[in-house]
Amino acid sequence: MISPIYYRKIDAFVLSILLFFIYFNCFALNEYKISPAEPDLIGELVLTETIFEDTLSDLARAYDQGYNEIKLANPAIDPWLPGEGTEIMIPSFFVLPETQKQGIVINVAEMRMYYFKNATSGQSFVSTFPISIGRIDWRTPQGRMKITAKALDPNWYPPESIRKEHAEEGDILPKIVLPGPDNPLGRHAIQLSVPGYLIHGTNRPYGIGMRVTHGCIRMYPKDVEKIFEEAAIGTSVEIVNQPYKVGLSGEKIFLEVHPELEEHKDQIPDIYSHIVSLVQRKVGTKRIARLYTADVWETVKRANGIPTVIGDLKN
Repeated sequence: MISPIYYRKIDAFVLSILLFFIYFNCFALNEYKISPAEPDLIGELVLTETIFEDTLSDLARAYDQGYNEIKLANPAIDPWLPGEGTEIMIPSFFVLPETQKQGIVINVAEMRMYYFKNATSGQSFVSTFPISIGRIDWRTPQGRMKITAKALDPNWYPPESIRKEHAEEGDILPKIVLPGPDNPLGRHAIQLSVPGYLIHGTNRPYGIGMRVTHGCIRMYPKDVEKIFEEAAIGTSVEIVNQPYKVGLSGEKIFLEVHPELEEHKDQIPDIYSHIVSLVQRKVGTKRIARLYTADVWETVKRANGIPTVIGDLKN
């Protein structure tokens, strides 16, 4: 039941141009103006077709998506051999997290960052980027923090725990990894006020959108460069876990669902009641919401990260 105003199609020729520019690290399509009339949703769904030997990883990077989110949006597609001319859904339509719309907000459940900024004109903008987060045994911390320092072409000093882990696998890490192609931090490192944790780039961009880090936030090189340049020291960073997000567009109620992280599964005993409470909080006391129960459960079942209409506001 997705409204067609949030949906468009990109042909193979345009895709080839996108892939060219992304390959040469030129730009990413990720900044949106926040509409005062509809402040909960940004972006639109995009349909494209694969060309030649595209993989879902190639398309994810071209459209500034993470691997897991593009895979969830296309569950029937072979991620490595989709075949030429295969129609692919790009899930570039988002419900904004339920947080203060300022600074950097990271939702670990969807493995995505939102960077909010206000122009001098008073207009608000948000940029959004896919990220990688910590593995289940190296969890990314949650809570409020801030940027405390930034380093260009940083050295990496692997903690003893990481050196030990690598040594057990036969990979002996040096005490210092100098800047260069072997440095897993990439060219940009942003220190957070929680000791030991960074937002940083990578020398392995095809891991973006997965749980592969030791707790840090990993980004595509061009994405972290933008944050590095625009987010000043002192910028607030809030890391939340919101697998269920609710937003309003006109009279329509949208629900966006992501798979719950393994360590948080079963922490919400009654999912439907949780969603109802999110809707009530969003709608307020002056309006009445009508939910389509079957659509709520279908959206929860799919958990594909695509905002879906699950109700409307009654007059």
